[in-house]
Amino acid sequence: MDVLDIDVLDIDVLDIARWQFGITTVYHFLMVPLTIGLGALVAVMHTLWVGTDKPEWLRMTRFWGRIYLINFVLGVATGLVQEFQFGLAWSEYSRFVGDVFGSLLALEALLAFFLESTFLGLWIFGWGRIPKKLHLAALWAAVVGSIVSAYFIIAANSWMQHPVGVEVDDTTGRPLQVDFLAVLTNNTALAAFSHAIVAALVVAGALLVGIGLWHLRRRKLAGQPSTDIDHAVWRRSVRLGGWVSLAAFVLVALTGDWQGKLMYEQQPLKMSSAEALCETEAPASLSVFAWGKLGSNECDDVHSITVPYILSYLAHGDFSTAVPGVNELQEEYAAVYGATYPDDPSRFGDKAGEPIDYTPLLGVTYWSFRLMIGMGAVSAGVATYALWATRRGRVPTSRIGVHGSLLAVAAPFVANATGWVFTEMGRQPFVVHPNPDVPVGEQTYFFTAQAVSPGVTAAEVWTSLSLLTLVYGALAVVELWLITRFVRRGVPTGGHTPNDAAPTPGHTPEGTPEPREDDDVLQFAY
Repeated sequence: MDVLDIDVLDIDVLDIARWQFGITTVYHFLMVPLTIGLGALVAVMHTLWVGTDKPEWLRMTRFWGRIYLINFVLGVATGLVQEFQFGLAWSEYSRFVGDVFGSLLALEALLAFFLESTFLGLWIFGWGRIPKKLHLAALWAAVVGSIVSAYFIIAANSWMQHPVGVEVDDTTGRPLQVDFLAVLTNNTALAAFSHAIVAALVVAGALLVGIGLWHLRRRKLAGQPSTDIDHAVWRRSVRLGGWVSLAAFVLVALTGDWQGKLMYEQQPLKMSSAEALCETEAPASLSVFAWGKLGSNECDDVHSITVPYILSYLAHGDFSTAVPGVNELQEEYAAVYGATYPDDPSRFGDKAGEPIDYTPLLGVTYWSFRLMIGMGAVSAGVATYALWATRRGRVPTSRIGVHGSLLAVAAPFVANATGWVFTEMGRQPFVVHPNPDVPVGEQTYFFTAQAVSPGVTAAEVWTSLSLLTLVYGALAVVELWLITRFVRRGVPTGGHTPNDAAPTPGHTPEGTPEPREDDDVLQFAY
């Protein structure tokens, strides 16, 4: 018997391919918000150095710039896999969305990514070689490039959540893009993009707070002075990170509310599943804690502790709006889009002829939604503690508070990852969700069961999943080792001339320490 013909662990191709895409995408997305958020803060630090010539801002720029570059390099390496997966495991999906995604991904690569990588290279190698204002402009161009790149990717993903600007080809059944501007200005994309950008700032702020507090405490216990430049570096890092985290958390709540109201209109079943709301309620209550058979999607055996009226407000901005329940919506979707998958194994594989469960996994949507909110609140709480503990020049020495803040650096990463999981799994079983504003006969939608590559076997996808998991695990070890190494080493004591011209060989400007042998923004790469 050929071992490769065996259905590995009785899991079909679709499920393995979804696991592979989920693992690699979530892993990559852990790096994306740090790249965007920390890049913006490093640009702010660099701007303050150019404007003030204060050495602490230069040292902050170079220290946090190293962390930014390490994360950027690993992010690029893991992001490339996402593109290849479309053609390898999801070829039918690629064919279906190709007319829409082609322009978006081309612009992301040719415009945004080249802008980002080119100017980032100028920033890396331009220290002391080009005028410092031009050097600063290069960093800002790279940061803007990363933000623009994120917008094109989010616009593509948001089209899957809420397809606009297309017409269905009567011959192929595929969407043809007729209004590129409508795709770019999709209200789902605008809400998701704003939410993602401010969430990225929470991630960067938490990193500054956790590492800054750890260094302040370590210096205090070692009896190091609070009047030197290094003390100012860590104190300003903590204060900057704390204020950015708090402000961004408020904006995260506001943009999240915007997304919630769009979700009520565009994907009501996702909202009801996030609340384990089995039956329609008017007014609807917000679930605080649920128990029962969430994992098996048996909605009638789910119980919740609730707060009255709040879900109605989140859905529609008032306290009386009816929110449809999971059971009612399941029946509506089955009536409109079919109770079973078409009996066509060539298009639907093992799902052909099976009943369609339009309800996302209740356990995943319910708890990922709460983890997202809860971890965001943890970040805001740590930021508040950091600002209070460092007020009026104080240095916190509490082991629990400081080490807790360092551990809490992970909180916004978890919030971003679980938010992404909620967004993607909440629209299942659709990979392209129908737009409820379009008449049923003209809607564009695509089932996930249709999207997987028809010629790929379970063993093949299982092999690629195992290999990618091992490679990504190794990359995670490398990144954590590099970041830990440079965090422990602390602030680079070397510096570059604050003058516009390149430094004179053998000359060190007054007030600038002699450079150390390891004082290189790319030291981690050697």
